[in-house]
This record gives sequence, structure tokens and C-alpha cells, in this order.
Amino acid sequence: MTKYKLEYLWLDGYTPVPNLRGKTQIKEFDGFPTLEQLPLWGFDGSSTMQAEGGSSDCMLKPVRHFPDSTRKNGVLVMCEVMMPDGVTPHASNKRATILDDDGAWFGFEQEYFFYKDGRPLGFPASGYPAPQGPYYCGVGYKEVGSIARKIVEEHLDLCLDAGINHEGINAEVAKGQWEFQIFGKGSKKAADEMWVARYILQRLCEKYEIDIEYHCKPLGATDWNGSGMHANFSTEHLRTVGGKAYFEALMAAFKENLDDHIAVYGPDNHMRLTGKHETAAIDQFSYGIADRGASIRVPHSFVNNEYKGYLEDRRPNSQGDPYQIASQILKTVASVPTSEEAKAAA
Repeated sequence: MTKYKLEYLWLDGYTPVPNLRGKTQIKEFDGFPTLEQLPLWGFDGSSTMQAEGGSSDCMLKPVRHFPDSTRKNGVLVMCEVMMPDGVTPHASNKRATILDDDGAWFGFEQEYFFYKDGRPLGFPASGYPAPQGPYYCGVGYKEVGSIARKIVEEHLDLCLDAGINHEGINAEVAKGQWEFQIFGKGSKKAADEMWVARYILQRLCEKYEIDIEYHCKPLGATDWNGSGMHANFSTEHLRTVGGKAYFEALMAAFKENLDDHIAVYGPDNHMRLTGKHETAAIDQFSYGIADRGASIRVPHSFVNNEYKGYLEDRRPNSQGDPYQIASQILKTVASVPTSEEAKAAA
């Protein structure tokens, strides 16, 4: 029997942005445990905005698990928060209620800033560095410093060790700003891996005494870029059938449901979605071929392939909950009948 270190991860009850929490228990198994072998585990919900002090018990229900190469015999256990009965989802448990579909594929582009002593990594103690321009996909100490690339490379390796479908990294437009990409099939799977990848990054940065800043516009009303979490999405119908008529009906549905999308695309998005930089204004909807300023960017490959493939919603921000973002996209897509469904209804 081997003693395994099980790090149970969950989202707390803070709003509008939940925090990641984690605690460790030790269990013995014959080999790397299966998900079914991982027990429910209680925690003090009164310390996480998920219960009152007089009745503080909440339960953690394992839903995904991953190898943790930072620990000998380590396991990362993504959990849903349940009520004391272990069966009823807690009100803060968004994962339990979202729309899911294995045929819906999501690719999230997580932007963020490294922060040190209250300022983006690489910024001088006062004022600003040279204007943005050379930092995007930059190379060399002058552009990216000495620590950031070491962290993002280590983060990449840790995610790959865990079996997370991490697809790439790059320095972003602003000094101290970076991005990583996660791809998954199904709302829950894609979002699980994004949350665990965030956890791995934040824990990794502890040893470097650096913070991760996810706020979508941490430098306020300046010309410095904000941070998004662009959501690339497709369904089986979009990938295999598509068509211009279906695409145009889909864009009409996204326009009609604008408010529902913005409501779950991350707080303070009005600071980022101004229409002045890389995204459309928050109260407008637009789409365009290879247009970074549109609400939804349509790749050339999509149009050239008879309107089949994937689309990119550029409005979700870096603080957004990927569970809710993926679910809302899927709800809107599901509201548009395919040609086969339209014929059946007729």
C-alpha cells in the first residue's frame, strides 16, 4: 500500500469571483487511485462564504483527478461543493447545474499579469515602462525579464504532467502579461482543466513570491491592455455541417442574448470592453472575419470551409468562470435549430 497526498480543490463562495481553495488528506491505495476510490470530505464552509458558523459543514465531492508531479505520490482532486448530505449541490456549485455536451469543444485563452509588490512584473517602482508593442511574443530580458518565462515554462510542464490539455503559452501585449491556452471537449471538462491549471499556476508562484492578477483591467483607464479569456468554441454541427444560413442565424442569436452573455463573462468587463482597443463595446455585438475588434472573430478557415469549424468569442474576461462561460455559449448555440431540426419541426 502507498500513502497518497490528495489535494482537494474547490471554488469558494466569494462573489463576483470565486477563489480557489485546497487542503490535503493522506490515504493509502494499492496504486494511483481511481476517482471512485476518492472519498467525500468535509470542510468549514463558514470560512469560505459557504455556510454560517452555527451550521458550518460542507462536503467536497471529487469529480476529476490529476497526477501532481510537484509532490511524491501527489494527486490533484477537483471537487464540487455539496451540502452536508453529500448529495445536494451547494448554491455556489455552478458546475453541478451547467449545460454540458461532449460534442461541444472549448478552447480558453487565459491572459493574466504577474504582479510583484503591487505592480506588474517588470514595471519600475513608479511610472511606466516603455509603451507596449515589443512585449507581445517578445524575446530577451529587456522584453520579458528573467523570471516570467521560467514560471510559464514550469507551469506548462506541470500541466502536461497532470494530463491537462495545455496547448500553448506566449508573452502578451503588456509588460508582465502572459497567456496560456487550455482545450477540452465538453463544458465541464474544459472548465475543470482551466480551474486546475489556474491552481497550479498560483501555487507555483508562491515559491517565486509573485502574485497572479486576473483582473480584466488592472491598470485602469490607460492604454495598457486588459486581460481576456477568449473562448473558442464549436459543436459537432458547426464542425461537420455548418453553412452560411446557420452561421447567420447563430450570430443573430448571440446578438439577441448579449446581456445574458455579458452577465457571466466576468466582472468589471465595462472597463475592458470599451471598443477602443481589441474588443467591441460592452453594449454592442459584432462579428467579422479575422477581426480582433469584433465580439466574435470568425477565422478565415471557417469561411473558406463553407462556414464550418470553430468561432472565437472575444468578450469573456480573465476573471470569468469558465463553467458559466461555456454553458452560456452552449445555451445560445442550442437555441438555434439545425437544418435537420428545422425540417423535423416542419
